[in-house]
Amino acid sequence: MRYQSSMFCSHLLAVFLFMLVSGCYYDKEKILYPGEATCVAVTNPTFNATVLPMLTTNCNNCHGGTSPSGGIKLDTYLEVSKYVKSGSLIGSINYTGGFSPMPKGGNKMSACQIKQIQDWITAGALNN
Repeated sequence: MRYQSSMFCSHLLAVFLFMLVSGCYYDKEKILYPGEATCVAVTNPTFNATVLPMLTTNCNNCHGGTSPSGGIKLDTYLEVSKYVKSGSLIGSINYTGGFSPMPKGGNKMSACQIKQIQDWITAGALNN
């Protein structure tokens, strides 16, 4: 009888230790949420190095090429500058009321990307 009681306690202890150890883990946020990377400050954001690559990745599937959606083309500085001046570029990517949230049907651009575009606009939205 003592042997059975001792075995039961041993098994119970083993199960408890297994649950304790398996319940603890260390997550790295950057691995779990790769799209939410820390925003790297861009001291001098430029159109060609900062803004255009983001627009190409996030917008040009619909707003590039020969027949852009809604007639809105975002693959050259001249085209983009029209929407910067009207406020619709930042309004749309920021999901601001009164603007059509973009990218339509896709994920909102990261806060880091929006900040970099806003910094470029604040710096004068130069063609550089």
